[in-house]
Amino acid sequence: MTNQGSNPKATTKKHIARLARERQQARLIRVIAIGGIIAVALLLGYGYLNLNYLQLQKAAAEVNGKKITIGQWQERLQLQRINLLNQYQQMAFYQQNFGFDTTQQQQEIAFRIQNDQLLGQEVLDTMIDEELIRQEAEKRGISVSDAELEEALQGAFEFFPNGTPTATITPTEFSYPTLSSEQLTFYPSTATPTVGPTSTTVPTSTKDPSVTPTATATQALPTPTFVPEAATPTATPYTLDGYETRYKETLENLKTSGISESTIRSVYEAELLRKKLVDIIAGDVPKTQEQVWLRHILATDPRMLGIAQAALASGKDFGEVAKKYSSDTGSAANGGEYSWQPRGYYVPEFEAAAFSQPIGEIGEPVRTEFGYHIIQVIAREELPANASQIQQATEAEFTKWLEDARKESAIITFDVWMENIPALPPAFGEQPQ
Repeated sequence: MTNQGSNPKATTKKHIARLARERQQARLIRVIAIGGIIAVALLLGYGYLNLNYLQLQKAAAEVNGKKITIGQWQERLQLQRINLLNQYQQMAFYQQNFGFDTTQQQQEIAFRIQNDQLLGQEVLDTMIDEELIRQEAEKRGISVSDAELEEALQGAFEFFPNGTPTATITPTEFSYPTLSSEQLTFYPSTATPTVGPTSTTVPTSTKDPSVTPTATATQALPTPTFVPEAATPTATPYTLDGYETRYKETLENLKTSGISESTIRSVYEAELLRKKLVDIIAGDVPKTQEQVWLRHILATDPRMLGIAQAALASGKDFGEVAKKYSSDTGSAANGGEYSWQPRGYYVPEFEAAAFSQPIGEIGEPVRTEFGYHIIQVIAREELPANASQIQQATEAEFTKWLEDARKESAIITFDVWMENIPALPPAFGEQPQ
């Protein structure tokens, strides 16, 4: 007799279908879970790739079709921040150790550091200029050799294997023109001015407000200021190995701020290309300038002007009247005299009279924002420019070329850089206030 209780329960079609559904659901759950993990990984990977590569390859600007990437711009921004921090600390050092009041300079530097978009635009403009210079240099067959670049880097670290270079520009020696007998009748004091041509204002206790700030050389493209000490005029104090060690240490420090060696080298290469291009574009700058030697009386109001004019009309000496009535107390002590100066030294209204007024005559009053000027031109001559004046004229000529190149070039900037401003470099610690 068969024991039916010991037989397994028969599997029904319904039971088999249920098991199949359960297995299918489990597989679907696994697929969804794995898919979700893959999707998250892909999103994270894309985010990392976008942040660290794709975004950095976007253009911050284009110059005649040549792209300046976000990544390149970020490195230069960090480098400029570090340069400014070096300057800030140097100003603070001068103030603390030598008593110089550098508060204003420190505030100006801190303002630039704290204004990301202002500094970012400044850096981008510099990089656009550099690209224009590179493109022009390529057209003219100008290049920088590895040896030239290495020499520039060594100089930045004060490593001079052959001793420090000597200045290539020396002052031009010349004699001032002798005054004619007619000129000596109205200016009998001396036959030559007491102060020669300079690139700065004639020393006085109070600067004449009619004098414009002396033109300074256009700021060169920024270069890293790795070494804070001033270069010495002696032979290099350390060996090639010492220089290479310092160079590598600097690169490692800059690397922590995201600045690569290629960026450092590109900055120095751009500066060398610029210098070579300046020599060609501004090589024909005149080495002489029309200059004027004069004396003047400054009256701050019509009443004082009338008093000075009356004194001169009565036959009193111009120098004595200047000493007594001129509001420019600095030049008044010298009888109102300003020695030889070129165009660009005085404000436009004053300059126009100084370079057109007949020699010896006391001209009609010239009004400027500072008051009324009575001018007497002692002499005008074409004189050799000094080294500083030649440098100023050279930089002005090159700046004009650069401005024209910008106008003639296809330059496009993209606001995307404003969304990719990096955090301050680790070297900052707390931001200057």
